[in-house]
Amino acid sequence: MNIIIVGCGKVGYTLVEQLGSENHNIVIIDEKPEKVQYITDRLDVISVVGNGINHQILLDAGIETADLLIAVTGDDEKNLLCCVVARKTGHCQTIARVRNPIYNGEMNFLRHELGLAMIINPELIAANEISRVFQFPSAIRVDSFAKGHIELLHFRVGAGSPLIGLKLYTLPQTLHTSVLVCTAIRGEDVIIPNGSFEFQENDIIAIVAQRHKAIEFFRKIGIMKNRVGNAILAGGGKISYYLAKILLHSGIRVTIIEIDPARCETLSELLPDATIICGDATDQDLLSQEGLENAQGFAALTGLDEENILLSLYANTVSRAKTVTKVNRITFNSVINDLNLGSVIYPKIITADYILKYVRSRNNSRGSGVETLYKLAGGKAEALEFIIKPDSPLIGIPLQELHFRKNTLIGCIYRSGKVILPTGQDRIQAGDSVLVVLSGYHISDIREALEG
Repeated sequence: MNIIIVGCGKVGYTLVEQLGSENHNIVIIDEKPEKVQYITDRLDVISVVGNGINHQILLDAGIETADLLIAVTGDDEKNLLCCVVARKTGHCQTIARVRNPIYNGEMNFLRHELGLAMIINPELIAANEISRVFQFPSAIRVDSFAKGHIELLHFRVGAGSPLIGLKLYTLPQTLHTSVLVCTAIRGEDVIIPNGSFEFQENDIIAIVAQRHKAIEFFRKIGIMKNRVGNAILAGGGKISYYLAKILLHSGIRVTIIEIDPARCETLSELLPDATIICGDATDQDLLSQEGLENAQGFAALTGLDEENILLSLYANTVSRAKTVTKVNRITFNSVINDLNLGSVIYPKIITADYILKYVRSRNNSRGSGVETLYKLAGGKAEALEFIIKPDSPLIGIPLQELHFRKNTLIGCIYRSGKVILPTGQDRIQAGDSVLVVLSGYHISDIREALEG
């Protein structure tokens, strides 16, 4: 595809990196020459310096032959207007990043009236991801598929875990529970395990299971935690606002600590059921006064990565809270992953993954379409959900006869309200949601996961 990206911030860079690796033709636009130079020095991309709203700049970038324009500048209104001008100038699909909460209730209206393919709100997406972790705190990450009916749950094998030294093929007989192990992250390596795989301490394991089966599994390996009943959010930005709304709606008590008095006043008006504390979230005395030692959930969501990392490390030393750490920089993720930060959320990567899912879905063949996509292990593996169309050639064939490529696993089939952990004898049917986990290659259609 021919893709134009307007905005060369962290999200723009991540998009260029991911989309460029999948052989798309990328042109970037930004008003700041130093940002454009930074990307062109590191990635193979064509650049135009200028305002993405400008008709001539869009023409210079090739809007007349573009398939997709993605506007991810720091200005919501500029992103929307850029998409409108692009639609009038060319014939491409458009995606806008819109972050201001005042637009949140109007997303569908704006998308329809302005003819956008997608409006994406990174803070809302991040808040939804954090809320899933607080709903299931035994996991360090929860990826949702089939409109929430299937979940891929990630957890770390801790010291003394009964899993250590266990071969995967013995898991059902040893623990008498039904889960499917999809991936294992060990250091820098990602493994799509077979039966001979042996669990080791500090492995990060991803499983697919029905909710009650997952609860039973976590209980048997000694890391079962109930849903959090209260949470402290450090920082009162957009993510905290969206997250507090979700948690309060679920009956979870919320305390937000924010240093800016004006923002505290705004949050008090927007979130009357939350406790808003005006103060410095890095003040240990204040954290103690607000009950950090007894908190069940803690999310470090300030605007500074360093603050968030220190806050989560401190919270883990003084409490048993489920911790979530927001990180904006994505260049030191290998170091960050070695720290005891609980669940780590990268809003920029989440945003890029959502957009990448749309691009893949546009590229799909006739037999299936990408419904959901998650990058795993820093992009070394992927979990994708495909909706099987009636004309798919995979329908009705036992899975053991389909000859999937190496490092590929069919993780789950969701059919008419039923979750199926597949065996070799199971067959895919039209309308199924099929979860595929793979490593080492990319696909836009489930047929691309087959050999030959």
